[in-house]
Amino acid sequence: MNNVFQINKIITMKINMQIRLTIYIILAMVFAYSFSCKPKTPGSVSVGDAASKVYVAPGQYDEFYNIVSGGFNGQMSVVGLPSGRVFKILPVFSVHPENGYGYSEETKPMLNTSFGFVPWDDLHHIALSTTKGEHDGRWAFGNANNTPRVARVDLTTFKTVEILEIPHSSGNHSSPFITENTEYVVASTRFSIPIGDEKSRDVPINTYKENFKGTVSFIKVADDGEMSIAFQLVTPGVNFDLARAGKGPSHGWFFFSCYNTEQAYSLLEVNASQKDKDFIMAVNWKKAEEYIKAGKGKTVKAKYAHNVFDDHTHTATSTIMDEVVQLDPSEFDDIIYYIPCPKSPHGCDVDPTGNYIVGSGKLAALIPVFSFNKFITAIQNKDFEGEYDGLPVIRYESALHGEVKRPGLGPLHTEFDGRGYGYTSMFVSSEIVKWNIETLEVVDRVPTYYSIGHLMIPGGCTAKPHGKYVVAYNKITKDRYLPTGPELCHSAQLYDISGDKMQLLLDFPTIGEPHYAEALPASMLMNKQVKFYRLEDNQHPHAAKGESQARVERNGNKIHVYLTSIRSHFAPDNIEGVKIGDEVYFHVTNLEQDWDVPHGFAIKGANTAELLVMPGETQTLKWIPDRVGVFPFYCTDFCSALHQEMQGYLRVSPANSNVELQFSLGQNGQ
Repeated sequence: MNNVFQINKIITMKINMQIRLTIYIILAMVFAYSFSCKPKTPGSVSVGDAASKVYVAPGQYDEFYNIVSGGFNGQMSVVGLPSGRVFKILPVFSVHPENGYGYSEETKPMLNTSFGFVPWDDLHHIALSTTKGEHDGRWAFGNANNTPRVARVDLTTFKTVEILEIPHSSGNHSSPFITENTEYVVASTRFSIPIGDEKSRDVPINTYKENFKGTVSFIKVADDGEMSIAFQLVTPGVNFDLARAGKGPSHGWFFFSCYNTEQAYSLLEVNASQKDKDFIMAVNWKKAEEYIKAGKGKTVKAKYAHNVFDDHTHTATSTIMDEVVQLDPSEFDDIIYYIPCPKSPHGCDVDPTGNYIVGSGKLAALIPVFSFNKFITAIQNKDFEGEYDGLPVIRYESALHGEVKRPGLGPLHTEFDGRGYGYTSMFVSSEIVKWNIETLEVVDRVPTYYSIGHLMIPGGCTAKPHGKYVVAYNKITKDRYLPTGPELCHSAQLYDISGDKMQLLLDFPTIGEPHYAEALPASMLMNKQVKFYRLEDNQHPHAAKGESQARVERNGNKIHVYLTSIRSHFAPDNIEGVKIGDEVYFHVTNLEQDWDVPHGFAIKGANTAELLVMPGETQTLKWIPDRVGVFPFYCTDFCSALHQEMQGYLRVSPANSNVELQFSLGQNGQ
């Protein structure tokens, strides 16, 4: 046995040595590249006065609001720049015990889907609303990658006010990207799947090429922000990654990076990397819109949820929709064109002028930059190199403005400073590279720590970038912060780009796993913020707008407690006559009419969460007692010097009890 063990050990060691040797060779190549191209030390990208450039004095405000995706936590975070301070965790697709989102009766409908109540999702990307290609401070949109959805956040309240499920889609990754005037939000599928009726969807996986399709959903945004699916394009079965709308001269077009043009369905890391090039898919959405208006679309069955929060009733409603209009671009010759792009592109970015489209092939050692004018000329001249699933493929050289040579390893995503430069994240070589859009020359590079994914320049995806900072969103932090077990925080790094050379100013940890973010000047939002809800405007059906309206009512086994809160008591604060088997609904109205005086509500034994009720707002907690006793309830959010005294008691009696329902306030000792 010992001999066998020794032989196995030797074999294992040899195999491990071979693996190590391979890894060492790869690392040596990366190191050699990095050594020749990067600054020698992190210090060479730092400046002595970095601390003063990110310091925001007590009582002063940050210059930018940065809205950051939370990735696998299903939330957004609101971060100040340049300080890196986190101001708010904004729940979107995930329940949030901090304020009762997804737990209160009013917000539960926000997380309804055709699959039922889904309390989590994977939020990768942010899009801030624009007018004429510039941020306008109205809304933030976010995507749900897992159960396909798009959310809209009102930037006057920083609340999620709408969630729209996307049918005939799977892996809503390439989303939510918006047109120049927020006419549309687009959501395209990451995973192509069989679509149609039940019979069409039940097919063998190995029939991928015959039966799997992608979809691109064009979501119409009304003047008040409400979303609806205007139409869907049914595309060949590829995977969509990122997208950007055209602007200026390219307004009316949308550009999508797509990979797996091999149409592999197993071991994609090998089988979807066979071809030298994949595609950027260019969509003439104006033309598609014309065909839809002309009745060329096909109405098909589709089950999906549309959830809307009403700030007047403080209540969400969920409506299940049953159809959607689809358009098959293969039936037309002027909607979709493919531009070859180095393999496995991730980013697909349009510069502020709208003249250039930048592709980022993850497995390429260059960055292709395409000219919109050349692209249009190629279409007019029918300068095609062939077709892909019946759709024309533009000749690569005919659309190409040029290539950024040797920019780094693993280009992912590009944003712009508005001064003629692009900034591209390099995942493998862990750096940001600055290059000239016209000459395509690399002019600067800085290291990131480590393995940068997306990057963000405030306004960097718009027609008017605020080219002061770039933020790197890194995937690995291993030695940057105090360790917290096997799971480490993700990292963001702030660089000054106001001069010729990028300068590292700040490291700060992030919430969840950020993918993308967008930032806009704080001045856009400062005078638009809702400070409290006017009681006279509160149309909640169970609001108690004064203590005289506070009461407790029984309707069968349902008990409605109309509870008011004000510094520093609830009314009523003593309740009796509740029995085992009752459903108790606490409708809590915050009577305060002053900024920054929320009240919380929690009761012992509740298996959901607390409520956090803003001034003038009404929220409801459902509670089902399962045992006899006296249960305290109290305010969970500090509100005054007598916050600790803000409490009450509820008595629960046996189901066959004859204790009458009664309530009181201020009757101590009676």
